[in-house]
Amino acid sequence: MTTAAPRFDLPEPDDFTRPYWDAAAEGHLLLRRCHACGKAHHYPREFCPRCWSEDVIWERASGRATLYTWSVVHRNDLPPFGARVPYTAAVVDLVEGPRMMTEIVDCAESDLAIGMELRVAFRREERGAAVPVFRP
Repeated sequence: MTTAAPRFDLPEPDDFTRPYWDAAAEGHLLLRRCHACGKAHHYPREFCPRCWSEDVIWERASGRATLYTWSVVHRNDLPPFGARVPYTAAVVDLVEGPRMMTEIVDCAESDLAIGMELRVAFRREERGAAVPVFRP
């Protein structure tokens, strides 16, 4: 019997992150917002990374962002990334404030520009997982 190669690109939800991944599977991006300082943050944490308050809640994001920076990856030896090259790894500024690491899809490298407007989309994976990516 052969064992499938481990998937480094799929989430492993736990009790805390399950709402995030469940929302992604339904086509929604979630953030965490701090009641103490009012700031939103991403990646989801159980405390605010600015003021350390634990009074944080889940909030549905608009899904809009602008491109902050990117790099086109032409080689990646980890499965399954090697089958996806070239792909565009990026950092986007969400309109709610946080920066997010992601991937840009459905956009030629020559069309990428810092500050371009983007909208969240979700790459559907095995086991029902949905990973947020962005497109123009």
